[in-house]
Amino acid sequence: MRVCAAAPFPAERATSCDARWRPHDLLRLRRLDALADEPAWVRDRFERAPYAVVRRALAADGFVAIGVRGAQRAQRYGAWVHAGDIVSAVSPESLARTQPDAGRDALPSFIALAFLQRDPCGPLSRFVWGPTGSTGFELATRMPAVNEASDLDLLIRAPEPLALAAARALLEQLQTLAAHVGIRIDAQLETPAGGVALAEWAAGKAHVLARHAGGPRFIADPWAAVAHDGAV
Repeated sequence: MRVCAAAPFPAERATSCDARWRPHDLLRLRRLDALADEPAWVRDRFERAPYAVVRRALAADGFVAIGVRGAQRAQRYGAWVHAGDIVSAVSPESLARTQPDAGRDALPSFIALAFLQRDPCGPLSRFVWGPTGSTGFELATRMPAVNEASDLDLLIRAPEPLALAAARALLEQLQTLAAHVGIRIDAQLETPAGGVALAEWAAGKAHVLARHAGGPRFIADPWAAVAHDGAV
């Protein structure tokens, strides 16, 4: 079950995002305040690995919207932390060349990642990119999070327009790799309007869903629709 804590500030004060941290960055935290309605698993998971991921939500000054990962896919808890409690941050692209711990590299998502890492002319060679989801979490925290059925989630920085033909070619290459390894590869484009699924953009739809801190919205061109206040 995905749940979210009540914001520790009035709703009218949630007007921006701190540009020092971007969606999908993993934050190492000094502490995470306990809340009366938090799921039972949150405290244990945070004590094992004091990390949370930056999520897309507006916040008041001095706060950052975060999500805590549980052991199961459905265990996600949204909350806010004080910026002063952030010790360090790990971006997806900083993990693009990181290797898993010994004995973990035989898991399918790490096999797929290794292929992308070692191919200098591969499908992602022209992009700034990195792993997110369970793969990125394990690489950053060294806490086991990947299993045999785990997807490989990727974030691809796309500040400039990505032509439809190029998007389709990229998607086809990733799908071929996914089929070979036997898992799903889910790639998200980080555009000026927010996060857009590569598969949606490559499908040539009239409008695609852009995930934005101010809320999801359907837009025709993620590069023409500039996000308000720079918050994505």
